[in-house]
Amino acid sequence: MKDHKNIDWQTPDWSREKPRRFWDPSRKLLGAIRDFQKIQHKSDPITYLRKKYCKLRHRIWTIVTGAEIDLHCRIGGGLLIPHPNGVVIHPDAIIGANCLIFQQVTLAGIVELDYHVDIGAGAKLLGPLKVGHSARIGANAVVTHNVSSNQTVVGIPARPIAIKSSEPATNN
Repeated sequence: MKDHKNIDWQTPDWSREKPRRFWDPSRKLLGAIRDFQKIQHKSDPITYLRKKYCKLRHRIWTIVTGAEIDLHCRIGGGLLIPHPNGVVIHPDAIIGANCLIFQQVTLAGIVELDYHVDIGAGAKLLGPLKVGHSARIGANAVVTHNVSSNQTVVGIPARPIAIKSSEPATNN
């Protein structure tokens, strides 16, 4: 039985990025990016070869997944991309810890995602803009303005929706 620690939403859950099987393209792409970022500022001859190898892995997994994620993109730990096809992330985008990005999502311009942001399939975030923690972006939404924390936005252009309370109504 696993020892379950107290986990808060700001702490990266690195287990989300570990490949679960041999063929796990999105996690392999993230692994290539992470490996490159660990050594990008070193300059010895062995590191030069390791950088070339990381860039080759990144290129291969970019082709396999159909995703465009720059090697220098700032990505928090625990990013999950279940279906990476068509995901495009601007090099200046900032992605917080434990975010979830579905297929065909575009982060264009300087988009800053706080921790635990979920982005539905086909959504387009056109920066510059910021998305607060625990926000949800609906499928095919086009976001052009900031999104507050714990807010859900849907539609074209994206607008916040009210979430009904799960508490039963009381009759007074």
